[in-house]
Amino acid sequence: MAARNFLFAADDADAALTRFIAAAARTTGFMDGAPGGWMPGWHQVGRDNRALLETLYARLAASYPKAGQPFYAVRLWTNLMWQPAYLAVLAVHVHGALPALAGLSQAVRGVDVSGYRLAPGPQWRDTDPAMIARAGRDLRAMGDAVLAEINNVTRLKRLPALRLLADRMLGLMLRLDTYRPGTGLAEQRQFCALWLEAMGLAGQGDLEILDLQDGTRVPIIARKGCCLDYLAFPGTYCASCPKQDETVRLERQRQNAIAERQAG
Repeated sequence: MAARNFLFAADDADAALTRFIAAAARTTGFMDGAPGGWMPGWHQVGRDNRALLETLYARLAASYPKAGQPFYAVRLWTNLMWQPAYLAVLAVHVHGALPALAGLSQAVRGVDVSGYRLAPGPQWRDTDPAMIARAGRDLRAMGDAVLAEINNVTRLKRLPALRLLADRMLGLMLRLDTYRPGTGLAEQRQFCALWLEAMGLAGQGDLEILDLQDGTRVPIIARKGCCLDYLAFPGTYCASCPKQDETVRLERQRQNAIAERQAG
């Protein structure tokens, strides 16, 4: 089938953006977006965000006084990149068209970044691989800009940051069959590889397949990055944390998968 490549008509831009924002909220149950441009006190790549980052850093330090600088730096990064990652994936796999995410503005609420605004504009459609290539490239460019901003305030090494961005994409790919019902394991892994390749993150993590006792095969995350949450919550590791013994990691993810199946 011939690839489609067209823009929504300009006079449909408002309706298209409304549909996208509604789809993101409906699919996740927590994405809080609105149409519109940047607002004072919000983060947007390309603006002077130093004061905002310094304020967020100070709030994190006050909230988690024993965690230390590496944790605060990582939280700046994960705070600012989680919404763009979600929106990019939902645009491709749920909405079926790409808005201009480069103009995304994000709200700071306490020690978290949550809530976003997007200006209406043309949206781009094509095949899934083509949209992933474009969205992944744009998402990585945004990440590079955010990383530079953070390093003007505090130190965050590039490789750990990129591995955490890869982890975010792995988590989204893990849920892809929920966001787009009917997606099979092979498709999940294929899309995962396409996203990581598009973002220059190939080799920084993967989806593994785990065989449960009832014969069901489920995807799990094989990470290379660590979110450092254990610095704020001593003795606590994520189920997929690479700092654990491999046997422990696999068993914890196995139990999580079983619990989710029983609950669902």
